[in-house]
Amino acid sequence: MSDRISVLPQYLLPKQALTRLMGRLANLQGGAATTAVIRWFIKRYQVNMAEALNPDPASYPSFNSFFTRELQPDARPLANAAWICPVDGAVSQLGAIKGDQIFQAKGHHYSTQALLGGDAQLASQFQDGHFATIYLSPRDYHRIHMPCAGKLLRMIHVPGDLFSVNPTTARGVPGLFARNERVVCIFEGPFGPFAMVLVGATVVGSMATTWHGVVNPPRPGKVRDWQYENQDIQLPQGAEMGRFLLGSTIVLLTPSNTLQFNNTWQAATPVRLGEAMGSQSAQ
Repeated sequence: MSDRISVLPQYLLPKQALTRLMGRLANLQGGAATTAVIRWFIKRYQVNMAEALNPDPASYPSFNSFFTRELQPDARPLANAAWICPVDGAVSQLGAIKGDQIFQAKGHHYSTQALLGGDAQLASQFQDGHFATIYLSPRDYHRIHMPCAGKLLRMIHVPGDLFSVNPTTARGVPGLFARNERVVCIFEGPFGPFAMVLVGATVVGSMATTWHGVVNPPRPGKVRDWQYENQDIQLPQGAEMGRFLLGSTIVLLTPSNTLQFNNTWQAATPVRLGEAMGSQSAQ
């Protein structure tokens, strides 16, 4: 069965309604029933609770509190690198941005302007730059950290679809990451501006950042834009910047002549928070 045919049922699903329902269920504090669901999830997805700060499934009041669990302080040491991986997950794609085109999967590209909510001036900063798309599976740690130090400049919530973001859907749905709901975070770093794009998906109840809290819901159906240039919000490398309440994908954009990827990274490579992602490009 082709990828395009396998994703056809997703076009028919009431994805927004399903996501709202799952978001409510994930926040319920159901006592023994919640614990049973958490234990099932741990077994089903082989979640490593030994690295969690709180390894006891019964101690989490809701599924979301378990899903966004904190890790032991030494669970993810930070590499001595200019850029570190911001999440646990697997590389979906990475490489050079060809003009304004980002490679999604065989036969599919999408533009930086579409990904960033239609802002042409913002997108121009990443012309011929670099990108990395990292998929977080259900078993992964779902907090997002800074790949390098950065000053927050802007945050944009872009409404959109809620397709699944697994590899099959990436191959089967054109422009997937630029059509799904997303939260775009723009920073100024040691090597210039960079973007961290948190991409929503089916049953992703919400996305949150450390400076704002939960961004969605609400879902008003229009672009929302927050400006932070006049606020001194500085985050060091490795600091938590946000989290997914249920799983998804992050897309990182950097300008041209900024990032030289770790040569061990390629599509489908499993990656972990804190490992060396790359170095500063030679100018």
